[in-house]
Amino acid sequence: MSAQPARARAASRAVAGSTAAAQWAQIAAAAPQVAATIQRYLQRLAVFLAPASVDAADNALRQLARWMITEAGLAAVGDLGRDDIEDYKVWLAAQPRAGGRAITAETHRQRMRTVRQFFERIIEWDWPDAPARNPVIAWDIPKKPEPLPKFLDDRDAARLMAAAQASTGPRDRLVVELLARTGMRAGELADLEADAVVRIGAGHWLRIPLGKLRNDRYVPLHPQLVELLAAWTAANLDHIRRHKRLVTDQRGPLDRHLIARIVHRVARAAGVPGVHPHRLRHTLATQAINRGMRLEAIAALLGHQKLEMTLIYAKIANRVVADEYAAVSAKIDALYGQPPDLPADYETTGMARLRRETHARMLGNGLCTRPAELDCRMESACETCAYFRTSTQFLPILVRQRDHARGHGQADRATLFDGLIQRAETERS
Repeated sequence: MSAQPARARAASRAVAGSTAAAQWAQIAAAAPQVAATIQRYLQRLAVFLAPASVDAADNALRQLARWMITEAGLAAVGDLGRDDIEDYKVWLAAQPRAGGRAITAETHRQRMRTVRQFFERIIEWDWPDAPARNPVIAWDIPKKPEPLPKFLDDRDAARLMAAAQASTGPRDRLVVELLARTGMRAGELADLEADAVVRIGAGHWLRIPLGKLRNDRYVPLHPQLVELLAAWTAANLDHIRRHKRLVTDQRGPLDRHLIARIVHRVARAAGVPGVHPHRLRHTLATQAINRGMRLEAIAALLGHQKLEMTLIYAKIANRVVADEYAAVSAKIDALYGQPPDLPADYETTGMARLRRETHARMLGNGLCTRPAELDCRMESACETCAYFRTSTQFLPILVRQRDHARGHGQADRATLFDGLIQRAETERS
């Protein structure tokens, strides 16, 4: 089943390649210097960029070269000036795409960015046919909108997972649960290798291959996923070995389009509209940050190279905004003469602060305000370390810490400091 899309893509690439070759031949005949400079640049790009990125640059610069010849009458890259770029921007924005509509804002942005980078680099490389300065300025690139990622709320996420678990097809359930529990991209799921599941220590991990950002990573596997993958592997071992892919059966390996159809089918059965694979990635990140997972850990889970990519999820789950809004809403309701109708477990900002202070841990130079319900593997790390040493000069601090722990019901910490006090007093005697 998957062989037909693969053949279709190969045929499409062949047609695109022949069209590009014909257009480059026309450009070389009309303006050989332009063709030589741009093709030399594309050869440099191929050294450090992925083939798809080089193809995108080829498409954008080939379009620029054709405009220079047919619309501006320019025969050299160095002759292109600021006024020409102003004309090119207007022309580019009006170019049609499939269906007769003008190109999208994202396409416009990508092509203008590519043209600007082209001039930046050939100027920096001191090519003789480069212009004196970059004719494309930052304002020429349309600003990219930054909408918040769409995700499933807890109710819809639970309905989707229930529909996946009730599915009669094991592949459908495996695909949805892998996406929802690991946050991987559809392309990464399709490219999972046969030996992607590994055991590290006491847990199972999934090695996600090179993807959109050209980095691979390991993510922990939920125990239920470990069971699903074990059953899947046992049932499809021959197909997995033949195709060298983890998620494959008698129908062949997956591709992004097939994964999208599977997710859509399960979501339709769950009665949750508008679900696609990437929305499950957004959903996992939002669920994680809402439940206290650190941004650095979420970035590692999703394979983000920069923390700025992860910070967008903090905007969705901004607890400061929620707490401050809840605190002021009671005052506004009082102003309007409407007593607030709050649930029994409602907690104001002041109540939350009091709870944090009640459970605060006294440290040597301050307090740890981590909520009591959150585990911390670093708690009392220094005091329990084999290299930790104390002496009688620290007895007053140790006693205060012990008494503070007793007063706040922290029995384990109190026992720990009792032992440290006893050790220090023994050394004094």
